[in-house]
Amino acid sequence: MGFQLTDPVTILKGIGDKSAALFRRVGVENLEELLRFYPRDYDRIEEVSLISELKDNSRVVVRGTICSGVSERKAGRMTISFSQAADESGKIQLSFFNMPYMKKMLKKGSVYYLRGKVHRRGNSFTMEQPALLSPAEYEKQQGKLLPLYPLTTGLNQKAVRKAVAQALEAVIKEKDMLPEILPCDIRVEEDLCDGTQSLEWIHFPEKEEQLAAAKKRLAFEEFLVFLLLVRKMKNSVQMVPSAFPMLETADTVRLLESLPFRLTKDQEQVWREIAGDMTGGYTMNRLVQGDVGSGKTILAALALLLAVSNGYQGAMMAPTEVLAVQHFQTLRGYAEKYKLPFRPALLTGSLSAKEKREVYGQIENGECNVIIGTHALIQEKVRYAKLALVITDEQHRFGVRQRETFSQKSMGQAGDSRMPHVMVMSATPIPRTLAMILYGDLHVSVIKMLPTGRQTIKNCVVGTDYRNRAWKFLEKEIAEGRQAFVVCPMIEPSEESELENVEEYTEKMRAVLPKTLRIEMLHGKMRQTEKNRIMDAFGKGMIDILVSTTVIEVGVNIPNATVMVIENAERFGLAQLHQLRGRVGRGSHQSYCIFINGSDSEKAGERLEVLNHSNDGFYIAEQDLKLRGPGDMFGIRQSGILNFRIADIYQDADMLMAADKVCGRITADTSWEEKEEYRELSELLARSIRNNIDFPGI
Repeated sequence: MGFQLTDPVTILKGIGDKSAALFRRVGVENLEELLRFYPRDYDRIEEVSLISELKDNSRVVVRGTICSGVSERKAGRMTISFSQAADESGKIQLSFFNMPYMKKMLKKGSVYYLRGKVHRRGNSFTMEQPALLSPAEYEKQQGKLLPLYPLTTGLNQKAVRKAVAQALEAVIKEKDMLPEILPCDIRVEEDLCDGTQSLEWIHFPEKEEQLAAAKKRLAFEEFLVFLLLVRKMKNSVQMVPSAFPMLETADTVRLLESLPFRLTKDQEQVWREIAGDMTGGYTMNRLVQGDVGSGKTILAALALLLAVSNGYQGAMMAPTEVLAVQHFQTLRGYAEKYKLPFRPALLTGSLSAKEKREVYGQIENGECNVIIGTHALIQEKVRYAKLALVITDEQHRFGVRQRETFSQKSMGQAGDSRMPHVMVMSATPIPRTLAMILYGDLHVSVIKMLPTGRQTIKNCVVGTDYRNRAWKFLEKEIAEGRQAFVVCPMIEPSEESELENVEEYTEKMRAVLPKTLRIEMLHGKMRQTEKNRIMDAFGKGMIDILVSTTVIEVGVNIPNATVMVIENAERFGLAQLHQLRGRVGRGSHQSYCIFINGSDSEKAGERLEVLNHSNDGFYIAEQDLKLRGPGDMFGIRQSGILNFRIADIYQDADMLMAADKVCGRITADTSWEEKEEYRELSELLARSIRNNIDFPGI
């Protein structure tokens, strides 16, 4: 009997229980998940450069002979090792961080192909943390595209590549193992390769053209499946009579009168739309799209207040515990300051079993009427007394399944329709042409104006040679009582990449900057309790500089933070950089964002200049759409919108629009799911809904 897509990865050679546990940590348990575990980037070995011809801030390969011994020095908790290599044209300095074994490894006279990024130091060049390849290794890898996968501690690239290669071999050998979901006429019309070919080329492309073809096919497929599912949602939620009749109340008017600021015209208009939905007799299904810092949280508070003052419960779901805690504290502060009838509760995964049971009881008996949390809000044990409103904040495309889950949890008479009002908030500006496709089942409200009193963030785009000056600027701001963020694209060092990483960057800053500065790091692999502790300390001013990954991208509100430094800014999409920049400029002090460009590409510089000259998220989103292209497909996921596995709405906008046209053509025939040509596609949709497969928002 052959392989099946549902077979566990332990069916492959070399994967036992220990390896399977590591794969499980990156979301891979069976062969299908392994095949869909796409590379995050690709390694391309460069041609050899002479030392005399090197350019500052460039990634190169040098064929060097080690010409000195290895010396070491301590810098805080970091050990830095130094050596020197030479070719016929000159010498280059080498430095290694926390790699003491280099003392034994680097012998005078030995020849290596040294690969890494070089920086000019006076009249000489330094290569930090170079990869060392033997002549045989260099020869073998030259000209190839090697996949680089997102890893976890204990799992290396070699192990993942070997496992994926085995799974692909089985798919190619057993032709029926991976059914083709796109009919032949669609593939021909859209110039798409077949499904098996796309997987082979996305994992192990022999040339750039194969990689581009694979990405095109997989992005189209992902968009098409998503849009077909959105159509199903739209049909199921349009104009549902409200199970929770409401009237406008004096509480919302009193809150608006008590606030120390006035709503902007945009906020007033959106509040009228929300209140009209909630009191209009039909179930609200609205997206509130507002630029970073445009004031969506107060609108959420008003909507919750309207529900509560009508005798109902409201829930607010955030993508991270850090943001859930922040929302909880904000709403609790509103309740105390303005004497609102909120009785808030916080429900997150890190609560103890006893704490969760207490909150479950308070939710079920109606003791608390505003519940803030993460996905814990829709866990099986949670039962609501009178849940009338659900607000989701950022990155949660709230689909029909979640709505149905909430409706089942809201108690009522047998047979009652209990679908709650739904409000989705997003700070990621999306060009209107794409928003109409992506959010086809939602009414869209837009907030463009920023609240009065907000200072315009001052921006600058600089090269890596500016880093020391940027650090000095951080010192100056901190001396004046402010705080700062630094964002790095990676968590830990990687042999395949010289991108800045949080762990080493934190150590470097601690080694170079004054000991009086309180520098901490934050990233997604930390325990939730530790992340909460660090963000709480940062919010209270007990940390001066927070070095983080993009985990701080969404919604974090630290008014005293005035400087954002983003390393390897060229690796992010403009919309995501705009989101990151929005973590500063939230208080009354002048704020700054420093984009450090680690690339010598003219195109990267052109893209970043858009951010240098504009703080308008909607303009930036449009420019992102224009300036992105197939050349940007290799790198960190760009938009972060809707959690597609491989598709990106900016980079693949043409595929999104093409998929929308095909989707419209398919669904124009109401009996399309019964036709043989669409059998595999309709079965995939049914399986996705039935088995809770992780398609965005479904």
